[in-house]
Amino acid sequence: MQEQERIYLDHAASTPLDSEVLQVMLPYFSENFGNANSQHYFGRKAMAALDAARGKIAELIGAKDGEVFFTSGGTEADNLAVFGAARAQKKRGRNKIFVSAAEHHAVIEPAEKLAAEEGFETRLIPIDRRGKINLEYLKNNVDEHTALVAVMYASNELGTIEPVKEAAEIAHAHGAVFLTDAVQAAPYLRLNAGEIGADLLSFSAHKFYGPKGTGILYVKSGTPMDKLLVGGEQEHGFRAGTVNVAGAAGAAAAYEKAVAGMSEAGEKIRALKNLFAEEISRYPFAHINGGLGEDCVPPVLNLRLDGTENTTMLSLMDLRGVAASAGSACVGGDIQPSRVLLSAGFSPEEVKSSFRLSFGKHNTKDEILRAAAIIIELAEKLRESR
Repeated sequence: MQEQERIYLDHAASTPLDSEVLQVMLPYFSENFGNANSQHYFGRKAMAALDAARGKIAELIGAKDGEVFFTSGGTEADNLAVFGAARAQKKRGRNKIFVSAAEHHAVIEPAEKLAAEEGFETRLIPIDRRGKINLEYLKNNVDEHTALVAVMYASNELGTIEPVKEAAEIAHAHGAVFLTDAVQAAPYLRLNAGEIGADLLSFSAHKFYGPKGTGILYVKSGTPMDKLLVGGEQEHGFRAGTVNVAGAAGAAAAYEKAVAGMSEAGEKIRALKNLFAEEISRYPFAHINGGLGEDCVPPVLNLRLDGTENTTMLSLMDLRGVAASAGSACVGGDIQPSRVLLSAGFSPEEVKSSFRLSFGKHNTKDEILRAAAIIIELAEKLRESR
């Protein structure tokens, strides 16, 4: 029996490793296997590759080489940023943290932990129904006691691009550190740390056809930071632990390729998303949460199907060969109502009937049309069975 052709529409969770990127990485698993911090020939070869990768990423985001640090992924980069900046700022008498209600768990949970265990006052910045932050709230509440303001560049659930420059200006007017999680933005929006106004900026290689297990954290020179991982002097003494040289080389190669092809890939992916939206919008029970315009990153589409439940829909879709998700893959297999959609003003019933599709550069028009037809067919059957 021939296996059904599968359609992958979960690129916001992860992307396939680019074949050219794999070729860049392979030597660092075999002949160039040395520890980059070893003081011999093999270590120097590894360090040279690490320095080249760091320099390439720094060049692409308008940073200095010494401002770029490699981590085990976007989650660790966010944790390093939140814990490191908040604890350092607390020594200066600052104990307030503001995080967007649309933020990823990797930012919100550290901020909540600091509030529960270390005496910080953590506040959520309200968002509207499209997931965009309320800048007036920030203007009226950030003060000289604020340690950190965190606003993600683009929502991983709704795709909305946030006003990060304006948020950074508000934070800096009161001496606070500004963090932007750019994990979903990095493949589709040019990152220039100086233009954004970020003191801290995080992203992750596996979102732009690079390797899993490699994240990048930009730390602007002079930003007060405490260490999170100790026990070694790797990464200029900032992050202990043997550095993943293959991952760093792959991340740099993948990001360079993503930047070079950003316009072309973005245009293609947005066209596929719009084609899907056009097909699905012919049915009155189908709705797009958030938006589709230029103020959203190309791949992400949050779909609501009245009269269905996302847990059932996603399972049935998977059986029919269509892969999607309820939101962030980082929350595990137990699908909980989306905190982001609830914060954006959607009712619990609306949230339970919503899920995320995210398109990629290898998807085809035929796949999109077939996926739309399968999703509508399944939704109609579920609605009839109620």
